[in-house]
Amino acid sequence: MHPLAKPFCLLFFLFFFSVVAFSQDSTAYQWQVSSKKIDAKTYELNFHTTGNANWELYGPNEVLSDVPSTTVEFDSSIAVEKGFKDSGDAKTITSTLFDNQQVKVYQSPATFTATIHFKDAVPAKLLGKLTYTYGKGEEFYNGNVYAFTVPLEGGVESSVRIKIASLDLDKPVNNCGDEDTGGKSLFGVFLLGLLGGFIALLTPCVFPLIPLTVSFFTKKTQDRKKGVGNALLYGFFILLIYALFSIPFHLVDNVQPEILNNISTNVWLNLIFFVIFVVFAISFFGYFDIVLPSGFANKIDARSGMGTVGGIFFMALTLAIVSFSCTGPILGSLLVGTAAEGAWPLTAGLAGFGFALALPFALFAMFPGWLQSLPKSGGWLTSVKVVLGFLEVAMAIKFLSNADLVEQWGIIKREIFIGSWVIIGILTLLYLFGKIRFPHDSPLKKISATRSVFIALFAAITIYLVPGLTNTPAANLKLISGFPPPLCYSIYENPVNCETGVEPLRDYEEALEVAKKEGKPLLIDFTGWACVNCRRMEENVWTDEEVIGLMKNRFVVVSLYVDERRLLPASDQTQFKTKQGVMKNIVTVGDKWATFQSENFNKVSQPQYAIVHPSEIVLTKTKSYTPSAKEFAEWLNCGLDAFGKVK
Repeated sequence: MHPLAKPFCLLFFLFFFSVVAFSQDSTAYQWQVSSKKIDAKTYELNFHTTGNANWELYGPNEVLSDVPSTTVEFDSSIAVEKGFKDSGDAKTITSTLFDNQQVKVYQSPATFTATIHFKDAVPAKLLGKLTYTYGKGEEFYNGNVYAFTVPLEGGVESSVRIKIASLDLDKPVNNCGDEDTGGKSLFGVFLLGLLGGFIALLTPCVFPLIPLTVSFFTKKTQDRKKGVGNALLYGFFILLIYALFSIPFHLVDNVQPEILNNISTNVWLNLIFFVIFVVFAISFFGYFDIVLPSGFANKIDARSGMGTVGGIFFMALTLAIVSFSCTGPILGSLLVGTAAEGAWPLTAGLAGFGFALALPFALFAMFPGWLQSLPKSGGWLTSVKVVLGFLEVAMAIKFLSNADLVEQWGIIKREIFIGSWVIIGILTLLYLFGKIRFPHDSPLKKISATRSVFIALFAAITIYLVPGLTNTPAANLKLISGFPPPLCYSIYENPVNCETGVEPLRDYEEALEVAKKEGKPLLIDFTGWACVNCRRMEENVWTDEEVIGLMKNRFVVVSLYVDERRLLPASDQTQFKTKQGVMKNIVTVGDKWATFQSENFNKVSQPQYAIVHPSEIVLTKTKSYTPSAKEFAEWLNCGLDAFGKVK
């Protein structure tokens, strides 16, 4: 194994569960927090713990290697910590970890008191984090987080409304719109997974295993029917293993539905995805392999010889493990691309992926003569991996762009994004022509017919992208609408394709007041900076003559960005108990709108559109991504009809 492979061998799996682990508090210490008002803007926060006889809790005013042992942070810069004091039965020890430094520690109950001062208005509840340190002997654990919410005497109550009882999706005035609010595209996601699985079949880690495995089943027993049955069972287990991989996402989804949407909208997660996909690309280029630990793979492989059903299951699991070097990046792309849709779309995508991998094993077992028609393994498999590597780089640029859009850094403007894809297209063409070689490539002696087809395909794609660099009507690039940044997010001062016909408001309460004043229905657009289908709707559907006329003249339109990371004012930051019974901190604008959507409209993916009467009555069922402008206009007219029925 290449030495660079080890740091990344479990990267794929660790990342998808890091979101859950990141939010968990340490269980070594239990805390209670209370507050005491000192004056109008000064309070004491008292953090009390019963202690832990097995560990030593470092006092709050210790500095260990220039790092404070205890800190208090708030979810915005609304307050300043003015110092700590502590009380309890402390003892002083000589720490060998810190050059025999004298430090104060607690094993018995202790209370840490932080004095804080507010800059502006004092909120009714303060949301924050206590970070503390503990250890014993040579063990040392810092950065342990206790997230707290504490009421403050005399604070201003939050005016944020989340759950609105009158918004009842089960009783719309008109029964038009989507039949359900849980998404319509499970079959589409299944097909996407199917495509990813078929691509994975053409990689060097999977393709050579097809004839080898099929021959094993058909030749191992004289009973051909039994051999075919075992091969079919093997294929079923492959599908099952990949589908079961989605179970953790269902567990997370049941606790906090928005967490899956955060995978596609969170800035730091998108930056991590950017790094991961660059690593995937380097792996596909042949510089190292991303593999699971060999000991784990060997243990699974050893079990594949036992029992009939059990052995076949472990054979399928062995395939999933040994092919991870090639399937991991493709599977990662699939998971990231469907994460925002929820847990069931993930299951559908993974089932499609597993079905595609299982299909050839079952078919060739039933019709072994077909094996003769398979092309021989060879250098073409390496070429497939390298081309996939270039596609992984293109995906990495997309994740970097998502982070840039959410934070509005202005780094990856539309033309920069398209330009990077043009460069990737040119490099892919140079590789296919044999002008660029990677570690496992042999010299290209001739260009085959299949290679010529891919050259023509990538040449056409690259040529199609080139006008996107210009400030002309041809830069619209409708075929990839939604993937690049919006048309208005441009390096040009006056982009000619930037449509400004509809200027949505950005706050629900403000839009509601305007709707009441103007006597119009409210069209709510749940959207996100990193939402591909949202951009497609805005660029292809909202610009339709009939649609834009309705939205501009007959509705009050409000766009609520669920990934907006701007902090709410201190007085609006609050804690809300969701339908799942989870206490959720509402700290950012995105927190508010994401929770508002899930609580009132039963969905966490975007786009989602709702038509509401100014008296906050649901006029129609909601509408999701609708690429047909005619269908979307019909739904809008249905909402206007419902509006006329309400007295």
